[in-house]
Amino acid sequence: PADSGTALIKGKAQTLRSPHQASVLGIGFCPEDRKTDGIIAAASVRENIILALQAQRGWLRPISRKEQQEIAERFIRQLGIRTPSTEQPIEFLSGGNQQKVLLSRWLLTRPQFLILDEPTRGIDVGAHAEIIRLIETLCADGLALLVISSELEELVGYADRVIIMRDRKQVAEIPLAELSVPAIMNAIAA
Repeated sequence: PADSGTALIKGKAQTLRSPHQASVLGIGFCPEDRKTDGIIAAASVRENIILALQAQRGWLRPISRKEQQEIAERFIRQLGIRTPSTEQPIEFLSGGNQQKVLLSRWLLTRPQFLILDEPTRGIDVGAHAEIIRLIETLCADGLALLVISSELEELVGYADRVIIMRDRKQVAEIPLAELSVPAIMNAIAA
């Protein structure tokens, strides 16, 4: 079927059967619709940040409240998350700060591969620039990123290559040497 396949992870073929398995194998995912599929709105910033790491460790090995607090404070500082406290329900944060919390959740797991689906959609201009800088830093640090984006100018700024998909099939690939907004537009229109 068009919605299945195998991933090579550290040279070994893996069929990913669950989000938990993907996470344990070092794959993180920030969904396009963070409010529906990403955050737990009524949970605190702290709880949202530690969620993926706690799931990886298993619920029988809980992360202590002290460690959760230290982790949350560290990511609030590192990513510049604007929140009155780690206990603030995430639903009261701006879209950009919610996105930073979601990114923190996955960065905490130290992924080898991070999928970002429309990472700058629905956030304010200031947070938009911060998210782009973070993506650029992650790229420079060598993290493998798959960014799904309709923001062509952004892609040209940080992508190594762009793959155009249509009906779940690759229809074009644009290498770094040829990467430009017109090249992407031409590939989309072809």
